[in-house]
Amino acid sequence: MFDLKGKVAIVTGGNGGIGLGMAKGLAVAGATVIIAGRNQEKSNTAVEQIAALKTGEARPFAVDVTDEVSVNALVAKTVEACGRLDILVNNAGINIRKPPDQLTLAEWQEVIATNLTSAFLCSHAAYPAMKQAGGGKIINIASQAGVVALDRHVAYCSSKGGMIMMTKVLALEWARHGITVNAISPTVTLTELGKRAWAGQVGEDMKQLIPVGRFAYPEEVAALALFLASQAADMINGENVLID
Repeated sequence: MFDLKGKVAIVTGGNGGIGLGMAKGLAVAGATVIIAGRNQEKSNTAVEQIAALKTGEARPFAVDVTDEVSVNALVAKTVEACGRLDILVNNAGINIRKPPDQLTLAEWQEVIATNLTSAFLCSHAAYPAMKQAGGGKIINIASQAGVVALDRHVAYCSSKGGMIMMTKVLALEWARHGITVNAISPTVTLTELGKRAWAGQVGEDMKQLIPVGRFAYPEEVAALALFLASQAADMINGENVLID
């Protein structure tokens, strides 16, 4: 039920961290994975890493997920090259950690554009191809910050909370076309960025709030993404699954 052979997936921000973990998981399951990111060099490296797994296939694609023209080109060229689009993982995201009174409007807009607007643009672009194919899977990478308040995360929490509600509305609207839309909300995850951001006492304090007493691993997020992308999850729609 977890076999993705013949399926085509786009993973935004798939050239590092959680995104790369999910791209590897989808490729191992047999999917052709489009690694979509701004940094072409990092995307090329990610493709090489996936090629080393000797299963599935990956291709790099440079994209600005905050730009509608760039996103439309990503989807159009994916369908042109691969013949279809079955899975979209909206993973691209950033965070600017500042107290609310010190966050500038430009910084607020940058976070909202990268985390929330990008997911809408990518989903909007993917919808016609998925509808025509009779179905598809959209997986939005939200965050525990979408359901709990974190200090110095006002823009990030707002963007992820918005993503969770966008997930539910798209799930409601598009289910009749065979398209399911779900979200994954991990706690702090031990990517290279996560390790740096939560090093020291701030990380130890956060672990005290997590019942199992540790942070998540990218592979744990990838495993859930693989499940949601597979036919095993066909009856799961509009959910936000916490990994915390």
